Amino acid sequence: MNLKRIYYFLLIFSLIALIHNPLSACTNYLITKGASTDGSTMISYAADSHIRYGELYFSPRADWPEGSTVTIFDRGTAEPLGEIPQVAHTYQTIGFMNEFQLAIGETTFGGRPELQDTTGLMDYAALMFIALQRAKTAREAIQVIGTLVEEHGYASSGESFSIGDPNEVWIMEIIGKGTDLKYDKKLMKEINTQKGAVWVAVRIPDGYISAHANHARITNFPLADGKTSITDQMWDELESPELRVIYAHDVIDFARRKEYYKGEDKSFSFSDTYAPLEFGAARFCELRVWAMFDQVNSQMDQYWDYAAGLDMDNDRMPLFIKPDRKISVEDLMQFKRNYLQGTELDMSQDIGAGPYGLPYRWRPLTWEHQDSTYFHERVTVTQQTGFSFIAQMRSWLPNEIGGINWFGVDDAGTTVYVPFYASMNRIPQAYQEGFGDILSYEKDAAFWVFNRVAHFAYLFYNRVMPDVKAVQNELEQKFINYVGATDAAALNLYEKDPKLAVDYLTDYSCNMAQMTVSRWQKLSEFLLVKYLDGNMKQEKDGEFQRNPWGYPLPPKFPGYPDSYKEQILRETGDRFLYR
Repeated sequence: MNLKRIYYFLLIFSLIALIHNPLSACTNYLITKGASTDGSTMISYAADSHIRYGELYFSPRADWPEGSTVTIFDRGTAEPLGEIPQVAHTYQTIGFMNEFQLAIGETTFGGRPELQDTTGLMDYAALMFIALQRAKTAREAIQVIGTLVEEHGYASSGESFSIGDPNEVWIMEIIGKGTDLKYDKKLMKEINTQKGAVWVAVRIPDGYISAHANHARITNFPLADGKTSITDQMWDELESPELRVIYAHDVIDFARRKEYYKGEDKSFSFSDTYAPLEFGAARFCELRVWAMFDQVNSQMDQYWDYAAGLDMDNDRMPLFIKPDRKISVEDLMQFKRNYLQGTELDMSQDIGAGPYGLPYRWRPLTWEHQDSTYFHERVTVTQQTGFSFIAQMRSWLPNEIGGINWFGVDDAGTTVYVPFYASMNRIPQAYQEGFGDILSYEKDAAFWVFNRVAHFAYLFYNRVMPDVKAVQNELEQKFINYVGATDAAALNLYEKDPKLAVDYLTDYSCNMAQMTVSRWQKLSEFLLVKYLDGNMKQEKDGEFQRNPWGYPLPPKFPGYPDSYKEQILRETGDRFLYR
């Protein structure tokens, strides 16, 4: 057995462990024009990883000489995977959004571990970055992704992509074909005879919303003209308004060859075939989708047992639903902060929350005790988020003004979503790539400033969070209220010279970002003083109170809640009874 095959089998075992213990995870929401309060399309993304640093990626538009190449790096390790040819022109990107208001997010679902291609070149992040640099619309991005994996192989496990432009949002799910090495005499090396991927992309109908959170959600889908395969000619129909689905030509045939599926074509389910449902996929993943859907649709109780993993034979949640009300940017900010509050699984209410109602659990997600395996809940808001965003795309405005990347670093529960217009031509220093990293502390980097506040909040959560939320709400509401005036000023400049509008929006975004970081630094200092040593200094409207002679007023001693006192008594009896 050669080294590549040894590596392949080791990878399979590691992927099996990952599928049953999905620690690295993300959550995406997709909102169509008809489902939003202002007619914008929106997608959201949370980059949840214990090693992901929160920074705002920036790639300016560029022209490339013939023969240029792009180096592909593994997203999880930074290992160079190889090179592919560069195109003549690439578009500007801010984070995972480009100058044409095209945005992409993802969540990893893993799927069948034997389908990981150890020879593939294009990993999921490279597909996102390159699609944004080469495509103007969601449909074009799907075509770029499909073409790249066909030509260069797919290097990641199963992925779900959220892909949105100012007019449409799509969900695309993709998984590799595994590794079948055979020696090629002409090339004088082993090649993978199964290079490529199987995938399907579904357009979310206008007026509906969707979501995904680390489990494949596309089940049945309409076949093109009743056919089971997509032909090269179908790419010519990419602009057809009626187009609802695009898929790999062999998405069903490949499943038959692998003996994953034997039913009729019309009954084929991508998720059930390539990512069979198990308890963790429901409880850790589908429950996060349910939590978002439940906020906007009164019919979600029927899916509780399924999403909670209590009855997985129950009907699966639909891929998309019609909300009972229109959804705003502010709604998505709050959805990113969900910890199942208001349900029987509220993370702030069980014993793991401790005396201060902490809705977080430190990893590992699953744990062993006396030969049994247990778990902590995996909810939307989580401590290991590197960054998250809400991409807002507005078709009625010029691209230079229409796209806003509402971007926040670290835990979504304690971050502030700052508006970065997608046309801006520089990134403020606090958010720049390379200004600190996950192992290098930089006191003025946004990621580290927000982490300081978050970690303080984790110590005394239900005491500290009212102070954090007050400033968070103050800033986010200010930014939301400023959008109309900012757009109007930019439009006025745009009519004179689009470059003036871009410069204005760049200055505005950078100023708001730096102001946010400075305000958060002040909050960090305030919290340290107020809650020093576990007591609470007396303050009013942010000013600490002193007596007439300038001496601090006595602090308050909040102590512990009755629920925690009762727990102590249950475990210790009269041990601490004062006699």
